[in-house]
Amino acid sequence: MSTEMLPGEVFTAKDATDVAREAARRLGAALRGAISARGRASLALSGGNTPRPAYELLAVEPGVDWGKVFVFWIDERAVPATHARSNYRLAKESLLERVAIPPDHVSRMAGDAPNLAEAAADYARTLREKLEVADGVPILDAAVLGVGDDGHTASLFPGEASVLVRDRIVLDVAAAPEQQREARLSVTAPVIERIRTAVVLATGAAKHGPLERVAAAEGDLRQTPSRVMRGVRGSLTWILDPAAAGR
Repeated sequence: MSTEMLPGEVFTAKDATDVAREAARRLGAALRGAISARGRASLALSGGNTPRPAYELLAVEPGVDWGKVFVFWIDERAVPATHARSNYRLAKESLLERVAIPPDHVSRMAGDAPNLAEAAADYARTLREKLEVADGVPILDAAVLGVGDDGHTASLFPGEASVLVRDRIVLDVAAAPEQQREARLSVTAPVIERIRTAVVLATGAAKHGPLERVAAAEGDLRQTPSRVMRGVRGSLTWILDPAAAGR
């Protein structure tokens, strides 16, 4: 199975630097387009090592009026905002501190809340209040997603029922000590499916197998939650380095 069979557009970059450059270009275009069409834009961010260079380049992408951009998160770990593994901290250091965005345009997932179930419900209300909503689901203009070595995306992990949830838009995800995984918050499949411009970043040979499973015409969503991106209704672009693409 070739990654060229992935749904949407597949862009194979020359290297990791090229991945970041292409991601920033496409995200910048999506934000400018949303502002032009609707007077504002929404952007949802993910964590991990791969997006950092893209966020740094997005901060200097020309023509983005950051005063009209609203920032959200796809998922977050149950750690303080200053923790090294915090997705918020990653975005703050690589993007938000480098652009002129109003503080009240940034809606952090409260991963450090004492009650994650309540935090998930609070974030769901925030998304519905600050975003356009269709059929009860908030619509993001642009979002950065990834694919884990195990096939997860957002914080929807293999073997768990979270990827099948349709009646909630934000979930609290239990910790998995045997996998050294802390508890998390995550948007659900309906939110991912409604993204207008979804940019998926994947680098390294370990991502090739999961990407092949996403590309397959048939597969088990619970075993490869990244297959949820096959349902994205808007623009979907996979930006891969040669190793992830299997070249």
